[in-house]
Amino acid sequence: MSYQPLIELFSECFYARYRTRLVAGDDEPLYRPASNADGDHQIIFAHGFFASALHEIAHWCIAGEQRRLLEDYGYWYEPDGRNAQQQAQFEQVEVKPQALEWLFSLCAGVPFQVSVDNLNGVEVDRAAFTAKVRAQLQCYLREGVPARAERFARALANYYQQPWPQAEQLRGAA
Repeated sequence: MSYQPLIELFSECFYARYRTRLVAGDDEPLYRPASNADGDHQIIFAHGFFASALHEIAHWCIAGEQRRLLEDYGYWYEPDGRNAQQQAQFEQVEVKPQALEWLFSLCAGVPFQVSVDNLNGVEVDRAAFTAKVRAQLQCYLREGVPARAERFARALANYYQQPWPQAEQLRGAA
C-alpha cells in the first residue's frame, strides 16, 4: 500500500499548527525536532513501510509538547536482544502507541500485528501483549482517543472510506 496518502493526510491535519512533516526514510525510524525556530520537525518512518509510518505517527500523537522538542522524544529504547526485564519495560511503554497504530490500521483498512521488536532476545508472549494492546484500544474507543490521534484516525477513515471502529468489534481481533 502506498504511503504517500499518509504523508499528505498528516500534513493536512498537522503541519500548519505543529510544523511537523512525515518523511519516508531509508533506515531506522526517528523523530527529529526542528534544529531552529523556523525549521520543521520530522517524523521519519522506516524504509517507506506503511505500518512503520502509522507506528511513528502514533508515538507523535502521544508525545507531549516538551517531548516533541527532544530527538526520539527522549524515550528509552533498548535494541533487539532484550532480556526479560527490558522486554517487559518495552512492552509497557509500547501498549498505548501500538493501540493507536491498531486504530490507524483499522481506519486505513489494513491489517495490524503487534510488534514485539525482539527477535534475538528473550522469548515473547505475543498473544499476551496483543491482549494488552487490544484492551488499551478498547479503552480509547470507549473513553476517548487522544485528540491528535483521533483527528488523524478520522482523516484516515474518511480517505479510505472505513467506518469508525467500535470497541466491541475487537474481540479476538489481530
